[in-house]
Amino acid sequence: MARTAEMLLLALVMLLSLMAASVAEIKTLQITSDSRPMILFEKFGFTHTGQVSLAVSGVAVEATSTAAGTPIRSRIGFFLLSDESLLQVVQESAQNPNFCVLDSEFTIHLFTFQDLSNDPVSFNGPHPVKIPNEYSLYFANCNPETLVTMSVRTEIYNLDDRVKDYLSAGQTQLPSLFFLFSIAYFVFLGIWIYYCYKNKRSVHRIHLLMTALVLMKALNLLFAAEDKHYVKVTGTPHGWDVLFYIFQFIRVTLLFTVIVLIGTGWSFLKPFLQEKEKKVLMIVIPLQVLANVASAVIGETGPFIKDWFTWQQVFLLVDIICCCAILFPIVWSIRSLRETSKTDGKAARNLAKLTLFRQFYVVVIGYLYFTRIVVFALRTIAAYKYQWVSNAAEEIASLAFYLVMFYMFRPVEKNEYFVLDEEEEEVALAALRDEEFEL
Repeated sequence: MARTAEMLLLALVMLLSLMAASVAEIKTLQITSDSRPMILFEKFGFTHTGQVSLAVSGVAVEATSTAAGTPIRSRIGFFLLSDESLLQVVQESAQNPNFCVLDSEFTIHLFTFQDLSNDPVSFNGPHPVKIPNEYSLYFANCNPETLVTMSVRTEIYNLDDRVKDYLSAGQTQLPSLFFLFSIAYFVFLGIWIYYCYKNKRSVHRIHLLMTALVLMKALNLLFAAEDKHYVKVTGTPHGWDVLFYIFQFIRVTLLFTVIVLIGTGWSFLKPFLQEKEKKVLMIVIPLQVLANVASAVIGETGPFIKDWFTWQQVFLLVDIICCCAILFPIVWSIRSLRETSKTDGKAARNLAKLTLFRQFYVVVIGYLYFTRIVVFALRTIAAYKYQWVSNAAEEIASLAFYLVMFYMFRPVEKNEYFVLDEEEEEVALAALRDEEFEL
């Protein structure tokens, strides 16, 4: 039992390091015949006015074998645990063969099943959190070979002038943040549409897709702001989460599609896609469907379901595959242009195209690196009260990426694609002979 508890808690150390503070919506969770010794429900950043309310109903505890004996109800219950205390609990479990996490001095004890009344619904709370910190809400069952069935209603919040705030202390700024960025994208969309209208002779099909992308991004942020706002005020999203996931799916799929199509030069360099380029799209789009399903499962359930961590791994794996896949068309275009430059006698034009695609390649790499690695690092090292900083950094990086990409491939009659200055032909030809465009 001690060895099992130790391995479980070590796994939870890794899990908690990957988890951001969750949105503490008012949730009703059903646990059915569950034998897990510990279940992680939520992670939440508390202020000095934090409260935890739990309502448990339909409680049933049964032994799976006669050797297990009668389950001890005082060894089944709920508690809060901070990341700082987690390693100390692991050490306790290693030193004591009969260790039960409910007995640890490093946990904030809420209640055990022994404290529950015999009513159909046992309401136990609210429990004030006296020490501000980021805590995880756990359920523990220290009876081996027992199954627990129950329905749990969780309500976690901070009080702000006696008004409940259901967002974690580090996320309460997110509704305003997302709303401001949605306004920025709507302004960006208006300027882009005006620019396309002024240069309508140079507008290609890719520019229409880019317009749709900005619109989806603006709407996605608007619905994210509404989702967070209603959760903050009422504890439930009131259906805004559905719109958020729908437009997130459309936006992410469009983003990867636009990057792939720009990388191939579709519509502004050539009117068709090669077979290998079509295969990239056939890989990326279905994977994005899977990634968004995983994202919805992660966001709408929680770590209390048995397959939650598996869905997290699926999301990370699919995201990495898609990020790698979208780079191939850009590399192929650069190599194709380099080969073409040796035979078509248009050195200046090919040099301009190569320069543009090489810059685009660097921009995409920088965007993926920042939003996947730097943002994750910020989310990991930032204090729980400043978790919103990682969201702000991600949105700033995304807006910068959109601005650069749209500027590079804007509809202009005389842009980098049509540079034909004969005086620069020799210089361009010499540059193309260099290896500076090798990746």
